[in-house]
Amino acid sequence: MTVTTVSSQMESEPAGFNARYGVVLVVLMWASQLLGLVGLLSGNIQAEIATHFHTTRISWFTLITALVGTFATPFAVKAAAIHGKKRVMVVITVLGLVGDLIAALAANYSMLLIGRGIAGCYGPIGAIAYSMVRDVFPRRLVGPASGLLGGGVGLVALGGPFLSAWLVDDFGFRGALWFMAAASAVSLAALVLLVPESPVREERTRIDWLGGLLLGGGLTAVVYGIGEGADWGWTSARTFVFVGGGLAAVAGFAAVESRVPHPLIPLPLLRRRPVWTMLLTTSLVGGAAYAVGTVMFLLALMPAIPGVSDGLGFSATRNALINAPSSVLILAGAVAAGIFVRRFDAWLLLAAGGLLLAGGYGLISAHHQTVPQLMLFGAVAAVGMGLVVATIPLLVIQAVHPAEQALANGAQSMAQGVTQSVLSQLAFVILARDSQVVHGTRFYRDAGYSHGLLFTAGVAATGAVLALMVRRRRVNQATDCSRQYER
Repeated sequence: MTVTTVSSQMESEPAGFNARYGVVLVVLMWASQLLGLVGLLSGNIQAEIATHFHTTRISWFTLITALVGTFATPFAVKAAAIHGKKRVMVVITVLGLVGDLIAALAANYSMLLIGRGIAGCYGPIGAIAYSMVRDVFPRRLVGPASGLLGGGVGLVALGGPFLSAWLVDDFGFRGALWFMAAASAVSLAALVLLVPESPVREERTRIDWLGGLLLGGGLTAVVYGIGEGADWGWTSARTFVFVGGGLAAVAGFAAVESRVPHPLIPLPLLRRRPVWTMLLTTSLVGGAAYAVGTVMFLLALMPAIPGVSDGLGFSATRNALINAPSSVLILAGAVAAGIFVRRFDAWLLLAAGGLLLAGGYGLISAHHQTVPQLMLFGAVAAVGMGLVVATIPLLVIQAVHPAEQALANGAQSMAQGVTQSVLSQLAFVILARDSQVVHGTRFYRDAGYSHGLLFTAGVAATGAVLALMVRRRRVNQATDCSRQYER
């Protein structure tokens, strides 16, 4: 691997964030957190889109974007390592902008999905932005910058709901779609004008297209099969073909990667215990943290129709006001994680965040009929969310060597994206079990919402328990090493 560094120049500059580093951090934060803002907007408009286009397959509005992003991530991360991270960020932002424009102009649901699918090419931006931090910031600022980059989700959570509410309530789903296009254009201009190119390069090698197709295509097939399994039947041939075939493709990816001279994701990296335990645990907790929004948005924004729909019928503005305290607490949790990580193990913070998420949404699953219930229990989950989003990038940094940062971020982003997609699909399957279709639109009953929330809470709790187990093993290993040294 060939690496060019600029550390001597950077380390000679004054300590702390100067204006240049501040601007770069803001642009990278905007580029990476735009994914969260778009997810927030998508969640707020999916109920309106479902009724406008009379579709029972509203899950695909958000899912297709996530699937394309997952498929594109290994290629984008590899290309960024070889050709330059800024260059690849610009290319995928252009693709995202094209998809946003197609979606905003779509006259039917199929064209809308095509646009959102193309926009999914923007998905790898977060993984590349995190690895960019290590390349363009001095060593002393990498940790704080990574924490602030992750903590940016708190700013999205704070201002995003009100921006989303204004767009949705005043301009409808079209206004939200046009805003996505405008935001992508701003991100593109800022990246081109204000962000330096990464000085770090891998040796230029052939990209493993076969491995990428097997991995991305296999994971996509599995998620698609899970999403359609409820309609096809879980024992049907089509479900077996997609789920079984997808798993076979992933196994084929492992076989290919072990033989090619320049693998897309080196298997020895994934076999290391610190790496695969990090990927498994963070993807479970992080995936559950984001997948639960699927249920919460539908619960809040679907109409309340006696005997048909048990949504709460909130406007986007009212929902934003109800969630405002939680938005502040997400930001507070992220800031607290950056402070506490100096005194507590990051694994312990991830476990605490996962347990708070599980507890908050577990309580909401049983008590979501009144605004005070939503605000009180949502506050518990919000603190957990802040801890989780700020701790995950720090755990990635701890798990790998600096030169492997881009690959590790890409692997974590892909693992969490797949987990989120699968959990979202399963949540829709659970919701659909207590639903009915009226005039081409699927409406959900209260039992469906409760079971969907309880399901995602259970996954978050599972991830938290795994985090505690990983931490315990690390502590035991450190103790054993200390005893051996004393002898």
